[in-house]
Amino acid sequence: MKPAEYAKELGISRQAVYAKIKRGILTAKSVDGKLYIVVDNTAAQKPEKETTTVKEKPSVPKNTAAPSTKGAENPKDYKALLKAKDETISVLKNTVKDLKKSNKQISTTLRSEIDLLKEAFHEMRTLYVHRLEQKASQEAIDVMTEEEALVEEEVEWIGIKKFFKQQQISKEKLQEKITKRLKKAFKSGDERLTKENGKLKLNAAKSYGDIIN
Repeated sequence: MKPAEYAKELGISRQAVYAKIKRGILTAKSVDGKLYIVVDNTAAQKPEKETTTVKEKPSVPKNTAAPSTKGAENPKDYKALLKAKDETISVLKNTVKDLKKSNKQISTTLRSEIDLLKEAFHEMRTLYVHRLEQKASQEAIDVMTEEEALVEEEVEWIGIKKFFKQQQISKEKLQEKITKRLKKAFKSGDERLTKENGKLKLNAAKSYGDIIN
């Protein structure tokens, strides 16, 4: 018989049938790749022989054999059903225990995964903040560099004559004296002074009190 047919015959689940096979209570055989349960038919054939012998005796009524046979078989079937039900309940209990254990393991794994995700998020956030700070400082440096470049571009270089006119220095002797000082300062590397086409130029935005006075 197929496991499903056997389970239906006894009124138990297929899982209980497979549990019986595993425990060695039932004998199973594989035929053409399919599993079959080996059923002993001798028990079913024996009552038929007894009934035939009873029928041959004239002194015994025909209807007396049937009730005695049923009375002998029913308790056995009832006990088998109870035993099968108990085994099914036992299998189900073990299955529930296994499921609880699996759920506990899954919960533990999920908690550890969540902790790892939290740590990774914290590390990523720290790196992101650090990069933002670096980017902000770099942008600030770039802005300062641009401002310095703009300041350099806005520098106005003027000649000595215009410088004297702005400073209201009209005396020739004083002009000659200051011119010598300016040339000396240029040679010493004074950044307020430069030369364009061989002529001395002064940064109009700078102060020259140390040279004039």
